[in-house]
Amino acid sequence: MTNSSTQAAPRSPMGKVAIASFIGALLEWYDFFIFGTAAAIAFGPIFFSNAGKLNGIMGSFAIFGVGFLARPLGGIVFGHIGDRIGRKASLIATLVIIGLGTFLIGVLPTYAQIGIGAPLLLLALRLVQGFGLGGEYAGAALMTIEHAPANRRGFWGGVPQSAASAGILLATGIFALLGGLSKDQFLQWGWRIPFLISGLFTFIGLFIRVSLMETPDFRAMLAKGKPQRTPLGELLRNHAGNTALATGARLAETISSNIINAFGIAYIVNDLGMNRSTGLHAMMVASLIGIFLCPLFGGLSDRFGRRSVYLAGAGFMALFSYPFFLLLGTKSVAIIWLAFILAYNLGPTLMFAVEATFFTELFSPGTRYTGLSLAYQISAIAGGFMPLIGTWLIKVDGGQPWAIAAFLAGICVLSFICAAAVKRLAGQEETAAQQRSEAWQASSS
Repeated sequence: MTNSSTQAAPRSPMGKVAIASFIGALLEWYDFFIFGTAAAIAFGPIFFSNAGKLNGIMGSFAIFGVGFLARPLGGIVFGHIGDRIGRKASLIATLVIIGLGTFLIGVLPTYAQIGIGAPLLLLALRLVQGFGLGGEYAGAALMTIEHAPANRRGFWGGVPQSAASAGILLATGIFALLGGLSKDQFLQWGWRIPFLISGLFTFIGLFIRVSLMETPDFRAMLAKGKPQRTPLGELLRNHAGNTALATGARLAETISSNIINAFGIAYIVNDLGMNRSTGLHAMMVASLIGIFLCPLFGGLSDRFGRRSVYLAGAGFMALFSYPFFLLLGTKSVAIIWLAFILAYNLGPTLMFAVEATFFTELFSPGTRYTGLSLAYQISAIAGGFMPLIGTWLIKVDGGQPWAIAAFLAGICVLSFICAAAVKRLAGQEETAAQQRSEAWQASSS
């Protein structure tokens, strides 16, 4: 793909594209995060009431993690659709699947009502949700990135990425509002409200996405000839190395995000014995800040390169893994807030802000949806099981968090190496970084 071919294709106004991508992605991330939050604070006594407190928590986190197993399959299926039929068609399908699966969770019977059938139904709907989310991330990212001018793709690519922080804020905010309910009221019916609300959000998101144009990059590719018959096969033949390295690079972001968010809140409640609102409020503040930082971090990548920004996030998280749990251990609300704000925004948010643009530039337009989906979703499996793994590590470590802190630091070092290695694999990346820097200077003068 050349710049001239990209510019030849008509574009939707960037503001409209960015808003539509942000709102659609927000609804998807909201659906995802309410499951993680509910797994941390509600699903144990609701769906595993016969299993005891610890086993109930681990059962909830197991189902949370199993949903990630369906995501690579969703990435392949919707990546195929997105690379052959179009980004827009794939995005509409993922929205309907995720929205329907999430809404139905809100009407599930409990273990007390139907026994083992309740967690099995929850598992089935979690798999549906994971399958749809497998194709959501890449489509939302590409819809914005492929519309954006080459010298500003980092900034505009950071806009839909900020929807992850907004989704956390919205999900935790609704659960925090439900904090005024008694424990019995919350477990009887209050936990259902966030899931039922997603039905309304799905209709809003569907209306927005139907109005979007197909991306210029995809239309320019079609103008040159037919799309790849098998995007996955083409990806494995010509981009296998980049796919593997991008998958490894992404581990630090997904694992740190799940440890800070889902596991961090559960750790505060179950191991430190504090009120659930402490972690929820801290995560709300951290995610609110993250909404505004994502485009800022993306803009920095237009100036300094995607890799440099990504390496900064992975390096910080490697160094902050132990201090994060030390700060939580003080049981001071103010210090816990500080720990969440620093860890979340200078770790996973810094990486996530540039991740989509960074990885997009590693693949050709005809394999981009599939490549971005696979790199993201394969690594997501590890992140999805982190709350379960973290709970187990806390148990075997005698209630101490140092084993999981060491694990997180090691993963961040591995991802740092993988992100750095992409430079040696992608021969044009240094040239692309120099072109972005020159374009930035020209636009600023």
